[in-house]
Amino acid sequence: MKFPELKIGRLIPRYPIIQGGMSLRVSTAPLAAAVANAGGIGLIGASAMSIGELRNEIRSARSNTRGIIGINVMFAVRQFAAMVHTAIEEKIDLIVTGAGFSRDIFHWGRESDVPIVSIVSSPKLAKIAEKLGAAAIVAEGTEAGGHLGTMRSIDEILPEIVAAVKIPVIAAGGIVDGKGIAKAIRMGASGVQMATRFVLSTECAVADAFKQMYLKATADDIVLITSPVGMPGRALHNAFADKIIKKIAPKPESCDGCLKDCSREYCIFQALENARIGRVDDGVVFTGQNVHKIKDILPVQKIFDNLVKELKQEPDIDER
Repeated sequence: MKFPELKIGRLIPRYPIIQGGMSLRVSTAPLAAAVANAGGIGLIGASAMSIGELRNEIRSARSNTRGIIGINVMFAVRQFAAMVHTAIEEKIDLIVTGAGFSRDIFHWGRESDVPIVSIVSSPKLAKIAEKLGAAAIVAEGTEAGGHLGTMRSIDEILPEIVAAVKIPVIAAGGIVDGKGIAKAIRMGASGVQMATRFVLSTECAVADAFKQMYLKATADDIVLITSPVGMPGRALHNAFADKIIKKIAPKPESCDGCLKDCSREYCIFQALENARIGRVDDGVVFTGQNVHKIKDILPVQKIFDNLVKELKQEPDIDER
């Protein structure tokens, strides 16, 4: 099977693979630049960064690649508008947004000629995004890691969303190899978004303890947790996840108001930061459903080489 062409506005990557923008500081400039250099689209996870930090990350990524660089930012964060405008000022190539729905961002994108890509989990929201001016849709199923917009499988929602819109649809959720990419293409996807696979790359900035949890994970280690954002999340089971499930997670001692709305059940950004720096028992380790299928830590270029090789071994649609 061959890769389809993915066109997002004026952008056409060599491979229709977007590296998911993972927060908190899981996907930063080194990872995004490496993905862009390999021919995909690299995303910086902007949520919870300061404006200055985001600006520096974009500049760092840009200095290390001529490829396509974007950001992913949750609508739920209080500095959403400031982050979007900062990225535009820094000449970002595209902006991917989810965890809520902004209408204003499409106007900002049109003014600056920056494509806006909406993460949605239903045909209804896909149609709204297309009408408002989205350049592409990320259709994200329940197999994804992190905050979830649906409990329905990507296998169910992808064909529905493809049929509902005329703009490119990018499949996300549980895709970790060429076989998964081929399956999404057969269902009509113009490309895929992959996050979990790229955590287990040498360029990903998380602590080794975080990566080792991924490597040791089994299918039984995946749990659903609640989040102060107001959406469920998919994560690896650990001591902190157990506290969340039992409703005994420590409440934040202070709050800087990083989210527009927060239940204060616990501090999600502190929990994510703890995991990133290696305090995995005191943090939330977000992951996709198929993390147990990944058995190695590889350079990003090698991950791409493997994906290309695996996809070539898959039969074309008309050969099945």
